[in-house]
Amino acid sequence: MINKDVAVLGAGIVGVATALHLQTRGRDVALIDRRGAGEETSFGNAGIIERATIYPYLFPRDWRKLAVYAVNGLNEARYNWRDLPGFAPFLWRYFIESAPRRALDHALSARPLIEACLDEHEKLMRDAGADHLLRKTGWLKLFRNEASFDEGRAAAEAIKPFGLNVAILDAQDVRRAEPALRETVVGAVHYLDPASVSDPQALTLAYLRLFQERGGRFAQGDARSLQADSDGYVVETAEGVLHAREVVLCLGPWSDLALAPFGYKIPLAVKRGYHRHFRPEEGASLSRPVLDADRGYLLAPMARGIRLTTGAEFARRDAKPDYTQIEKSEIFARQLVALGPRVEDEPWMGRRPCLPDMLPVLGAAPRHKGLWFNFGHQHHGLTLAAVCGRLLAEMMTGEKPFADPSPFSIERFA
Repeated sequence: MINKDVAVLGAGIVGVATALHLQTRGRDVALIDRRGAGEETSFGNAGIIERATIYPYLFPRDWRKLAVYAVNGLNEARYNWRDLPGFAPFLWRYFIESAPRRALDHALSARPLIEACLDEHEKLMRDAGADHLLRKTGWLKLFRNEASFDEGRAAAEAIKPFGLNVAILDAQDVRRAEPALRETVVGAVHYLDPASVSDPQALTLAYLRLFQERGGRFAQGDARSLQADSDGYVVETAEGVLHAREVVLCLGPWSDLALAPFGYKIPLAVKRGYHRHFRPEEGASLSRPVLDADRGYLLAPMARGIRLTTGAEFARRDAKPDYTQIEKSEIFARQLVALGPRVEDEPWMGRRPCLPDMLPVLGAAPRHKGLWFNFGHQHHGLTLAAVCGRLLAEMMTGEKPFADPSPFSIERFA
């Protein structure tokens, strides 16, 4: 029997950061995953630590736009008719939670996390020797027509009261900022406060190395084997049965599988996404992530090349990949930037864990002492990993939490 103070289940960026924060506070921690660290949801993203997104991703309320979504007419979001019945209850609740008053409440709840997200990552990066992965160049949101540019400017104005910095760029400004762009756009919003990383998985692995250098244990195991015993919890690993007084579930889109045996049901849904890398042609480098807002894809400079990432695909978590969205995005992206050969034979597909209020589940299980949650970070797993790891570790060790954790309790879904 392996004995630890805490077992963190899930070695994505959220789980590894949580393990580090607990370890820093004197806990003897084991980190467990069925695969290697950072190989699932954390592997594929735009690499942005999104210091500027106070408001969560909201369900559209423009019925004209919804009509276009309904026929899969916009590349930024796609769904499969076959899977729609299973998603319908979540989508309705998502719509309700996106009402203006509720959206503001959710934004104010998330604000302390967003404000501290980059600072907390920078602390861990310095300790892990991963500073070289960080770029403080913000990101660009491009617009191709005046109507969408007006919407983009309005959204930028809405976050200024939160002390955030943006720059409104005209077509010439965009060209100066990113000379490699081949198409002329109307303008862009430059979000200045966010940063980005050149290799999200390398960041997760750097955090893992720091955790192990400090005495942390990483083992392979299946979270579905988790069971309560008389004085804690046990889980099966490749190295034997592990016992811990406390357990943290950081299982992202698979969290419901571990929750169900304990009697917890939550409205968890999955937004799938795809990415692929391309070798840039000569002179086609980017200095920051660039979102083509009207065509629904993002390009980010990464260690492996330029990464093309898609928007959201509403589909069953384990359904076969549907490459329609990324193939369409590639057509658009090649018009914008001189992309060379594909790096991978097939695109990568990941799964984002989403709750209808677009807030994570973070805190204690109400009916099981020693069981804790930190999952459901929707599009912001990388962004919120370090700061949510800190907040949960403070709660678990009796420190005064730096932010009010009550909005993130699982009991909001009771």
